Amino acid sequence: MSSPPLTPLAAAVLHVQPAPERVLEIECGDGDGALFLAREFPAARVRGLDRSEGQVRAATARIGLDPAGRVAFKQGSPRALPYPDDFFDLLVALDCRPRIGEVGRVLRPGGYLILAHTRSRAALEGRGIWLLSRRLARHGIEPLEAAAAGDGSFSVGRLRGGDRPAAAE
Repeated sequence: MSSPPLTPLAAAVLHVQPAPERVLEIECGDGDGALFLAREFPAARVRGLDRSEGQVRAATARIGLDPAGRVAFKQGSPRALPYPDDFFDLLVALDCRPRIGEVGRVLRPGGYLILAHTRSRAALEGRGIWLLSRRLARHGIEPLEAAAAGDGSFSVGRLRGGDRPAAAE
C-alpha cells in the first residue's frame, strides 16, 4: 500500500523553525500542498503559483471562505517568479525542479527551501544529490536535512543570511 502523496512534505515541514510568515509553493497544481501548508502554519500567508490557468482556477475554487486572504493562487512561471526579492520565509517545490537562482532571489535571508518528491527517492541518490547540493550552495542555500518519507523523499535547505552570490544558473 502506498503512502499519502503529501507524506514527504509533511515530514519536511518538521524541519522549518520558526514557523514562516510567508510561504510560496511553486507548480502548486490544484492546491493540495498549499492548503496543507496553510493548515500546518496557521499564521502564515500562503501563495501557490502554477503555469496552468486551469490548475489555478481549480485551486482557487478549493479555498472556500478566506476573509483574511491567507491563501491565494496565481498563474505564472516557476522560471521567473512574479514576486519581489526577499519576500518569502519558505518556498516549497513539490514534484518539480525550481530555478535555484529564482528561489534564492525571492527567499528572505534565513528562509527555507523544501524540495519534495512524492513518488521517488532520487533526491537521496548518488550524483543527483551531489549536483543539487552544489547548485544550492552556489546560490547561498545550505542543506539541512534530506530523508526518505513514505514513497518519496525530501530535502530542506536554508538561505544564508544576507550573502547571496549573484551566480547565474
